[in-house]
Amino acid sequence: MAGVRHRVAWTVVATTDFPAEIRELRTTLESIQAVSDPTALKAKIADLSEQASAPNLWDDPDAAQKVTSALSAAQSELDRVAKLGGRIDDLETLVELGVEMDDEDSLAEAEVELTGIRKDLGELEVRTLLNGEYDQRDAVVTIRSGAGGVDAADFAEMLLRMYLRWAERHGYPTTVLDTSYAEEAGLKSATFEVKTPYAFGHLSVEAGTHRLVRISPFDNQGRRQTSFAAVEVIPLIEQTDSVEIPESEIKVDVFRSSGPGGQSVNTTDSAVRMTHIPTGIVVSMQNEKSQIQNRAAALRVLQSRLLLVRKAEEDAKKKELAGDIKASWGDQMRSYVLQPYQMVKDLRTEHEVGNPSAVFDGDIDDFIEAGIRWRRSQSIEA
Repeated sequence: MAGVRHRVAWTVVATTDFPAEIRELRTTLESIQAVSDPTALKAKIADLSEQASAPNLWDDPDAAQKVTSALSAAQSELDRVAKLGGRIDDLETLVELGVEMDDEDSLAEAEVELTGIRKDLGELEVRTLLNGEYDQRDAVVTIRSGAGGVDAADFAEMLLRMYLRWAERHGYPTTVLDTSYAEEAGLKSATFEVKTPYAFGHLSVEAGTHRLVRISPFDNQGRRQTSFAAVEVIPLIEQTDSVEIPESEIKVDVFRSSGPGGQSVNTTDSAVRMTHIPTGIVVSMQNEKSQIQNRAAALRVLQSRLLLVRKAEEDAKKKELAGDIKASWGDQMRSYVLQPYQMVKDLRTEHEVGNPSAVFDGDIDDFIEAGIRWRRSQSIEA
């Protein structure tokens, strides 16, 4: 009779085919291990640990920060793979005990843990897709308001907060390099760094035109307004990239930093506007206190942009030789609709959610993951 009750309880409680699900989890983990190569990762950690223990490491703070960040990221990746293997083993044990003891609570707990493992495996699987030339780099993100007047400027500020909140959720350090405020509200543009390995790989799929539809808070007639903002994402330049810019190709202007509404926040000419004459690329920096610091930051971002331009030219030439002239991105890649309904939808991946508030609060991991997978599928098709 006990055996009959056992089978009935399993039928009622275990709506999930746990054995099949666990086999699938193990298969996914094995494919991730094959790509991430734990042996090579351990060797990398050993090398970085040796560098981190050097007595003169902090003589160069920037280089030291890169070493310690890379070590932390590599160790974290190795730990996550190892822990997931242990979690799958524990899940299998929990399911076996739940079935054997006819314990509904254990099986319910197993359902929750299964969902969590699936999510964490998905994140690790996405990391294995970030194998582009610059994917491991820190990222420099620039947001610019587009068509839509004051609503577009406000939208640009909303996007800035969204990305900063996303970084904060993950514990990624950020530095706002430049902010140009609009007259009435919001931002004309803003530039910031995200300093963590693979920041560029993740955020590069956010590049493109974003659209906001809502009842404008700046329209006294309460009309619906559509506004646009552009997001640019570039990899942070490294010393080994050797992007040399002759001084004759650079025009440097200095001016006083300003805050919202034109309010002066600096009494000296510390802000720097750097123009690359051949390409017309302009970079402004005003968030550091000294002109020297702003000049160095501007040059670093200018080099990063030129590096991306150079790569884009190389890619365009390859596509021309291959006869592929299909654009990779559309003019509008994501819509944020607040009126007449609530929805955020990525027009490339078709991924959508019905909670714009959560998205604007930095909950964009699912959009980023879908974008990375979409980009991979486009690459395979090409």
